[in-house]
Amino acid sequence: MSEPIYDIAVIGAGVVGAAIARDLSRHKVKVVLIESGADVGVGTSKANTAIWHTGFDAKPGTLEARLLRRGTELLGDFVAEAGIPAQRLGALLVAWNDTELEALEGIQKNAEANGYIRTRRVAADELAALEPDLGPGALGALSVPDEGIICPFTMPLALATQAVLNGVELLLDSPVGAIEQHDEAHVLKIGGSFPKELRARYVVNSAGLFSDAVDRMFGHDGFTVTPRRGELIVFDKLAARLVSHILLPVPTKMGKGVLVSPTVFGNVMLGPTAEDIDDKAGTQTTSAGLEFLRAKGQHIVPALLEEEVTATYAGLRAATEHSDYQVAAHAGQRYICVGGIRSTGLSACLGISEHVCGLLADCGLELAAKDDVVAVHMPVIGEADLRPYQDAEAIRRDSRYGRVVCHCERVTEGEIADACRAPIPARTVDGLRRRTRSTLGRCQGFYCSAHVVELMAEASGRRPGALLGLEDQR
Repeated sequence: MSEPIYDIAVIGAGVVGAAIARDLSRHKVKVVLIESGADVGVGTSKANTAIWHTGFDAKPGTLEARLLRRGTELLGDFVAEAGIPAQRLGALLVAWNDTELEALEGIQKNAEANGYIRTRRVAADELAALEPDLGPGALGALSVPDEGIICPFTMPLALATQAVLNGVELLLDSPVGAIEQHDEAHVLKIGGSFPKELRARYVVNSAGLFSDAVDRMFGHDGFTVTPRRGELIVFDKLAARLVSHILLPVPTKMGKGVLVSPTVFGNVMLGPTAEDIDDKAGTQTTSAGLEFLRAKGQHIVPALLEEEVTATYAGLRAATEHSDYQVAAHAGQRYICVGGIRSTGLSACLGISEHVCGLLADCGLELAAKDDVVAVHMPVIGEADLRPYQDAEAIRRDSRYGRVVCHCERVTEGEIADACRAPIPARTVDGLRRRTRSTLGRCQGFYCSAHVVELMAEASGRRPGALLGLEDQR
């Protein structure tokens, strides 16, 4: 028998690719979502600043500004529907000198040009009352009340899960090595441990850091991705008392700068740096980067540097030589490129996916809506929500939700079993961390890893070596 022809192949299962697959799954089309990594959201999506942007500071008139505004509107409904950990804490853009203070007026006008009219100037005395642990010398701020924090792990998982539940085929560990263009259907040559070929009438390139490489497979060279490394420091939950808003710097031509923010897991985050590098796998932290962040933190919230550090990490953003998203439709090739999606991708993903579906329709793809669409609601892992170990009714139904395994993050046996049997299951300890918070806390798994691996092996039937990423998992 010949291999089936997919209507659309979406390359890349980060938050943007997952959002596109999820939108397409709501239509009567056959879709495959292809990911080179071992899990959904393991590239740029898992290591960002986890800010729910309003788009107030985007450049007016750009595609990014338009899709970010639309995306953050759509995100509100999806967060509620899917149970994504998120909080609208509001942000304060803090001015530390006269030049920055004067710049706030322009930023406020920029926000209004983008359709966001809820910014407000905050005087120094009010700022001190709102954030009493802020460092000395702040002259004022601009309040952006609708900026928020969101879980960067749950978002791509929720999108991909809904896509899978509505018929999308998900292929992991499947790097696309080459694409042959044909009149009827393109042939995608998949590498990795189990090489194969797939056929698809349309291709959507949402490959993140590798979107330029996929774009070149179709003969285009309009942009080049230069990985921009952002290092971050995560402080212990005891630091949460020090910060109640997202504290943003006044941006300069060099970038948005270093922020201090609570996280949905109850920690406080400091970062990121911004360093262009050549290595698309260069996610290691550096002593220079961490020292730079500590100096910035000492200035913004001095008491933060007295708190314990839970973790440090680095992520790579898909920066290009252009200041805007690189989204283009090539109708003759039945190909859509979705490149250059940097730090705003998490907030804009639903706006991007809506836009891409429109481009596909313009290119001739018939998108008839399904009569019934399966909804998704993700497990509760946010600190502001009722967690399983706190839920008496859940524990009454299943005592495993009352048996805590990871004591730093209060993760239970029941949650580990659920994650291993989910529609997109946790296949490694790293994957489990993003689904449950296990091993994510202060001890970083020092005390609970052995028990976690034992429970995962029991629930999934996989060998410990595979769960630790030491051997092939398939």
